[in-house]
Amino acid sequence: MFKKILIANRGEIALRIQRACRELGIQSVVVYSEADRDAKYVKLADEAVCIGPAASSQSYLNMPAIISTAEVTDAEAIHPGYGFLSENADFAERVERSGFTFIGPTPECIRMMGDKVSAKQAMIKSGVPCVPGGEGALGEDPREIVRTARAIGYPVIIKAAGGGGGRGMRVVHTEAALLHAVQTTRSEAGAAFGNPAVYMEKFLENPRHIEIQVMADQHRNAVWLGDRDCSMQRRHQKIIEEAPAPGIPRRIIERIGERCAAACKKIGYRGAGTFEFLYENGEFFFIEMNTRVQVEHPVTELVTGIDIVQMQIRVAAMEKLPFTQRQIECRGHSIECRINAEDPYKFTPSPGRITTWHPPGGPGVRVDSHAYTNYYVPPNYDSMIGKIIVHGDTRDQALARMRIALSETVIEGISTNIPLHRELMADAKFIEGGTNIHYLEGWMSDRKQR
Repeated sequence: MFKKILIANRGEIALRIQRACRELGIQSVVVYSEADRDAKYVKLADEAVCIGPAASSQSYLNMPAIISTAEVTDAEAIHPGYGFLSENADFAERVERSGFTFIGPTPECIRMMGDKVSAKQAMIKSGVPCVPGGEGALGEDPREIVRTARAIGYPVIIKAAGGGGGRGMRVVHTEAALLHAVQTTRSEAGAAFGNPAVYMEKFLENPRHIEIQVMADQHRNAVWLGDRDCSMQRRHQKIIEEAPAPGIPRRIIERIGERCAAACKKIGYRGAGTFEFLYENGEFFFIEMNTRVQVEHPVTELVTGIDIVQMQIRVAAMEKLPFTQRQIECRGHSIECRINAEDPYKFTPSPGRITTWHPPGGPGVRVDSHAYTNYYVPPNYDSMIGKIIVHGDTRDQALARMRIALSETVIEGISTNIPLHRELMADAKFIEGGTNIHYLEGWMSDRKQR
């Protein structure tokens, strides 16, 4: 086991990793920007090193600064968390070439699964069902592009091969709009991701967003840790997640979970990962794999009892998974609400000083957050300041516990999206379960007109 780990991230995930390290008896080194000097995890770290100004390009994305910090503090491994450099194959490569352990997949796996075209090809070979569409990047011949779209059937969606986080996508409903959409997406992809390659798929009209959490060690063992429903989202950004996905027959979930675990073995995957699917009319369609820990990992931890972050560390330290697939049992239901520093209905960021911070408590309630009273939320990063996660024996109990938790939460000094969560927890369709990925935007539109 490692003696010291460097945490190359910020916010609630930095604190989450730090807690896992402390439980394992591992010292933690935290890197931080000038904007995060007063963060809770900086104060709690065994060592904390400022690596640059507020701009992430000069701090959390500064590879030489992070690796140099690992060298001077004698860290043995680097945990990238999520976001920033977590899915950057070049960073993983530089970490390992510098003599440290990267707590995540191999650079080759990150590269393969980070390119949506090669990821889809790998999944097809592994028997994981994919969205109907071309298997490779679109060529330059306009006639061939038109033929591909006709074969798939409109509407189609053009996606950037190197995209992610809901960016680099364009839906096309008619042939007249096709070529312009392809060209525009190519230009945007080249500018945003440094890779102009795009591909085409069938656009599913009313799917749900379902995930399968996987964990694999370096001894060719791989398991899946249940499923999550992340359909409650706005502009491809998740707001509420739950486990398990309501209303989907277990036999269908088990079948897709087994295929995901088998795919991990086939591609030589290691560590934690998430297979993301669109689910419509009883069928799963692979869209991408996240080669890192997810924001929503706590809902899986609460239903399985497995500490995913600790497992990442153990696997990176060459340990075998301490359980088999048959030993994994999902109990009860868990729901997570992302708490963002933003206007609850306009979604405009609301940085500033938190004058009152009173988190909820009680049976089955967990709060993952780095915030506290008098904490200043900087304007430089993502607006998420924490997560409220609940667990109950049933979904109804989890919903009741979340309503109570949200009613107890007091955050003053800034705006948050808690009022939105309170409304959604009382929404009849959400209570029923099984809403699709377009539901929230439709709900927001209807609310404006009321």
